[in-house]
Amino acid sequence: MSWFESFVLGLVQGLTEFLPISSSAHLRLTAAFAGWHDPGAAFTAITQIGTEAAVLIYFRKDIVRIISAWFRSLTNRSMRSDHDAQMGWLVIVGSIPIGVLGVTFKDQIEGPFRDLRLIATTLIVMGIVLGIADRLAARDEVGGKHRAIRERKSLKELGVKDGLIFGFCQAMALIPGVSRSGATISGGLLMGYTREAAARYSFLLAIPAVLASGVFELKDAGEGHISWGPTIFATFIAFGVGYAVIAWFMKFITTKSFMPFVIYRVLLGLVLFALVAAGVLSPHAGESAG
Repeated sequence: MSWFESFVLGLVQGLTEFLPISSSAHLRLTAAFAGWHDPGAAFTAITQIGTEAAVLIYFRKDIVRIISAWFRSLTNRSMRSDHDAQMGWLVIVGSIPIGVLGVTFKDQIEGPFRDLRLIATTLIVMGIVLGIADRLAARDEVGGKHRAIRERKSLKELGVKDGLIFGFCQAMALIPGVSRSGATISGGLLMGYTREAAARYSFLLAIPAVLASGVFELKDAGEGHISWGPTIFATFIAFGVGYAVIAWFMKFITTKSFMPFVIYRVLLGLVLFALVAAGVLSPHAGESAG
């Protein structure tokens, strides 16, 4: 991998990680369209450490408060009813599905799941799911001629059951094209949570999963076409761009619909199907490099 490739891929990772359009799919597609080697699941996992560092800094006050309350709840029984302490447990509970499924399907994630036809399918299907979830949320927020405005749930109403559902939604993002934020936000909206609550828990839930995945994949950084220098460079690029995107996105979702992302996902999936069908792109473009 050249330094220019690492710069572009780091930029793509930072731009797409927090948007519901799938960073892993865009890294894969960027390489395919440019005629580069597939950066691979290991490169994706490591550069995601950069974007998760952006989450750590952006949500630093929340994270410090949650960790502090969680540790105190271990020895102080009265703290166990504290919302922040409960959030600590819920992040742990919600991280279980992706940990178990990530280890179980590791070979598929790094191989068959990276087929461009599968990516096109998940882009379209999950785009439609996000669109439905967004419309339901909008209907609750504005009401209608024969419907009253319905109050949606905040994170204070999050329990173990919903936390696990969020976790399984996040685990779907092991398949490129699904989108970690897209799947968890869709799940949250369908369960009746506000856009802001679903996005905030989505980002907090991603921290242990992404950091663990990145550390686990560090051993592969020097193998094949992945090298330490370009990978670390891409990670720093992803961090800087990712921080700017998350700040923008958290403001965007308070007043805007997810429909632009829905339309983008569906159109991109259809274009990808057309290019593969026309023979312009091979379903396995770039995979020969490992």
